[in-house]
Amino acid sequence: MNTLRMTFAALGMSAFSSLALAAGNPLSVHVLNLENGLPSPGIDVTLEKHVGQNWQPLAQGTTNEQGRIAELFPARQPFEAGEYRVVFKTGEYFKKIRHDTFFPEIPVIFEVKQTDQHYHIPLLLSPYGFSTYRGS
Repeated sequence: MNTLRMTFAALGMSAFSSLALAAGNPLSVHVLNLENGLPSPGIDVTLEKHVGQNWQPLAQGTTNEQGRIAELFPARQPFEAGEYRVVFKTGEYFKKIRHDTFFPEIPVIFEVKQTDQHYHIPLLLSPYGFSTYRGS
């Protein structure tokens, strides 16, 4: 019984410490598959900033088993006001699960006005549609 308590305590501390680390990062994403109600692991996601007429690549990551990337903004880089784009590479995800899709990529463009806030972008995904919003 003591081993079980220690295991749960360790898991709780691990989850808490990863949340604490992510708390300093201003951007996170989460992908849920609406067709089955489950998280979507293994989706590659890129982050870009609008600079002049171009999109400048800033970071990339892959959703974990919970369909999340807790820290998408690059560490040690200032979070500046401006227009950003997160691109979810959904085509490869659907190929892996052997499912057709209409959207091989889903770009989400958003504007950062307050750099002291956290921006969370959830993507609700299905093979032939999607929805997104500003989460918390």
